[in-house]
Amino acid sequence: MPKITFIAHDETVHEVTADIGASVMEAAFDNLIPGIDADCGGQCACATCHVFINGDWAAKIPAREEMEESMLELAEGVTEFSRLACQIPITDALDGLKVQLPEAQH
Repeated sequence: MPKITFIAHDETVHEVTADIGASVMEAAFDNLIPGIDADCGGQCACATCHVFINGDWAAKIPAREEMEESMLELAEGVTEFSRLACQIPITDALDGLKVQLPEAQH
């Protein structure tokens, strides 16, 4: 099972194991990670699972699609590294993934 590390805006670290095929949002929600509300249940209909994906990890996940782009317009502090965790499927290639949570989601 891949390990995903969530880093809060205050640098608090939460490491979880995730099921292949689940989303990063589901891994966070199932493990009660603070700051990932997942109000829409992973339907890409809100921006309450906004995370930042840095560096080389971005190349290992699918590109943003139009709906995700639209939802990110609702999020605070969006950068080029912004993603919705519900749109990132967990694969073996994501073992060790580190995502940062925006300050607005604390």
